[in-house]
Amino acid sequence: MPKLDLRPLHHLLIVLALAIGLAADVRTDIVGQMALSAAIWLLLFCLLARIRRDQRYVLMACLTIATIGELVLSLAWGLYTYRLGNIPLFVPPGHVLLLMLGLALARRISDKGAYVVTGCAGIYAAIAAATGLDTFAVPLFLVIAVAWFALPVHRRLYAGTFVVSLGLELYGTWLGNWSWAAQVPGMPLVTTNPPGTVGAFYCALDALVVGTMLLITPRFRARTI
Repeated sequence: MPKLDLRPLHHLLIVLALAIGLAADVRTDIVGQMALSAAIWLLLFCLLARIRRDQRYVLMACLTIATIGELVLSLAWGLYTYRLGNIPLFVPPGHVLLLMLGLALARRISDKGAYVVTGCAGIYAAIAAATGLDTFAVPLFLVIAVAWFALPVHRRLYAGTFVVSLGLELYGTWLGNWSWAAQVPGMPLVTTNPPGTVGAFYCALDALVVGTMLLITPRFRARTI
């Protein structure tokens, strides 16, 4: 994945926007939520204007895939539900902003650090499944493993995304912006709110974005973070 032409101040702005935006969302109605969404979209457009065109292609692929994923996982599957029963319009651009943070963190994670993050996720999955606390953790960890071995050059990205997404999920569910179903719909599996290995969904998103770029952009080449 390419290094984005963003500064630490931009990353801080993303963190503040996500933190304040989610805190404000639980205190407003649909009209207020739309206003918050407009602000998040505006932030995304401002940041996109600061990066190269090829970098925008990557982020637009993320936006498209993440939107489809939200429709499938939330509205169709019912794996998690947002506070107002919809998909807030700030969610798709929020995924792109989260990828920006994941890319930034990945550049600061060593290969050893990536192994530690993934190893901890695997240990949690084994213990949570054995105790019956979160049997959904194992298939989610398998998703991470597939991404890990399918596109190994991006292992630090998976680790960085796993960390920031878990933080966001803990924060959002704590506030009540969304909640995960205790019983996985259509499966004899249970999970927590949020699942301990929820970062697997974001790692899968990373891998799908990379795969999409490799397919549709001949000049795109997988590179180390």
